[in-house]
Amino acid sequence: MSNENLRESIIRYARENGADLIGFADASTWDELNEVPPDFRPASIWSETKTVIVMGVAMLLPIVETTPSIVHTEMYRTCNRELDSMAFNLARELNRKGYPSIFFPRDGYGHINILREKPMAAFSQVMAAKYAGLGTIGISHNLLTPEFGSRVRFVSVFTSAMIKPDTMLRKELCIKCMACAECCPVKAITPREDQVIGEFDTRACTEQHVELTRKKCYPCGICTKVCPIGQDRKLYKKGSGNLLKYRKEAEALAANPDDPNYKSWVHMRRYGRWP
Repeated sequence: MSNENLRESIIRYARENGADLIGFADASTWDELNEVPPDFRPASIWSETKTVIVMGVAMLLPIVETTPSIVHTEMYRTCNRELDSMAFNLARELNRKGYPSIFFPRDGYGHINILREKPMAAFSQVMAAKYAGLGTIGISHNLLTPEFGSRVRFVSVFTSAMIKPDTMLRKELCIKCMACAECCPVKAITPREDQVIGEFDTRACTEQHVELTRKKCYPCGICTKVCPIGQDRKLYKKGSGNLLKYRKEAEALAANPDDPNYKSWVHMRRYGRWP
């Protein structure tokens, strides 16, 4: 099968099996850009890797807005299951076609408590998605995409097939509105003047997620909720007015837990979780 035909068949397979986004990155990109430590690069993890196929599944904005809630948790779990199944089956499909392939699961760590001692996964899906041309990294360290902002999760397939890579996005999508930094409940994000990507307090973020895991309403996701980037905002009619609503939420609910402006979100948060 020709390179172009293989690429098109993978795109078709991914779309038919639920991928909202798909991109291709040459494994040599990790070495050329030298942004990722050597042991965390695809060819170091599996030496046969020539191409990394990255697939994304969107998180639905109105559900993300309810975070922290059980409905957000269940969407997160469902998204993860879909991603892992999709990537596992694509790797098997490529193997059947004669191209040795493996998949790397969407998170790569067993439990949030593990991140307290080992605050990294063996492979970064964010960097893979960036190299596959799917988006750019914002202040919050999340990958922002034109389609969904940061409300999307990723999984990768490593393959020995040489497939034409996608071009990385050159224009930064993050507009440095600071909403993610301002709304973060543990103030884990600190903007920098010399670059788009901010300083990130991994420990503070992890401790927040440990607490939310105890309450059965993880992950936090507020930085993805408030990000104004993404065409999904037009679909759900969640424009600039919502940014003000997000910024006022903590103060408004502290003053009145039954504030009518947040009624549906509060309702979602009151059930299916520990207090």
